[in-house]
Amino acid sequence: MTTLSYHLLDVFTDRPFAGNPLAAVEDADGLSALEMQAIAREFNLSETVFLLEPRDPAHSARLRIFTPAAELPFAGHPTVGAAILLAETRAGDLLSRHGVAVALECALGVIRCEALRSRSGVTYAELTLPTTPETLEGAPSPETLAEALSLAPGDIGFGEHAPAIHAAGPAFVYAPIVSRAVLDRARPSSRFSAVIGRAAGVYLYTRETVAPESAIYARMLAHGLGIDEDPATGSAAAAFAAVAARFERPEDGEHELFIEQGYAMGRPSRITLRMTVEKGALARVAIGGQAVRVAEGRLL
Repeated sequence: MTTLSYHLLDVFTDRPFAGNPLAAVEDADGLSALEMQAIAREFNLSETVFLLEPRDPAHSARLRIFTPAAELPFAGHPTVGAAILLAETRAGDLLSRHGVAVALECALGVIRCEALRSRSGVTYAELTLPTTPETLEGAPSPETLAEALSLAPGDIGFGEHAPAIHAAGPAFVYAPIVSRAVLDRARPSSRFSAVIGRAAGVYLYTRETVAPESAIYARMLAHGLGIDEDPATGSAAAAFAAVAARFERPEDGEHELFIEQGYAMGRPSRITLRMTVEKGALARVAIGGQAVRVAEGRLL
C-alpha cells in the first residue's frame, strides 16, 4: 500500500487552533492533479499544499496549492506554512541559531523565504514576492459592491479609499468598510457572484482594529474556491500593498503593516506586510507570519 505523510499546521498565529489551518502533503510527485484535488476536498481546509521535488535542485521544493474546489497559482498561507515545515524538519538546528533560507517553486515563480525560530520556540517565515501586485480594471461601484455584501452604499469607503481590484496571484476585489461592526455583519447576497466576477473573493478591510498596533482589520469572503470565508489570506494581504500605495501614498522607504483577519470566524490571525516604496512606486512586497504544527499522519 502506498502511503504519504502529511502535517497539519496553523499559520499566521503563534498558538494552536488559531490562524489558518493548512494540510501539507509530502513526497506528492506520484499524485495526479485530480488526486490532489480529491485529497484537498477530503481535508476540506481553505488550502492544502503538496510538496514535490523541485525542478531546480538548488531549490527546496515545488508546491502545488489546492482549495477544496480549485488549484491556485500562489497563496500566502500554504507558502509560509510549507517554508516553516521544511525549515523545521530539514534544518532545525540551523533554524534556532541563525535562520534558514528556503526557495519554493510555484506557478507564480520562485518564492524566496527566510525562516527564523524565536526564543519561545515558534517559527516565523517571510516570503518576498517575485513581482509587485497588479492593478486590474473593472472595480465595482460602491453602490454595486454594497448590494453584493448586503450593506448600504454609505458603508463602503473611508478617506480616499474606494473599491479596487488587485492581484498577487489570485485577484481580489478590495472593499474599504467604514467600521469593524459593519464589516463583521457583511454577508454575500444573491448578487455576490455576478458582482465579483472572476475574482477569488472580496477582501473587506477597515482601519478600526482589535490591536492598536495593527493597520487594518480584514475579512475575505471567497468566491469559487469551495469555502465561504478564509481565516487569513496571504495573497490578498500581499496585494493590499497596492491598495496602501494607491490610496495612502506612503513616502519612499520601507513600511511595515500588521493585518488582522479571522476574528469573525474565531480564528484570530496576524499577517505582517512589508512594502518598499521607491520614487513613489512599489518596488518590493513581502509577507510573513508564524506557524505551529498541530498534527501529523499518513494518507493511505
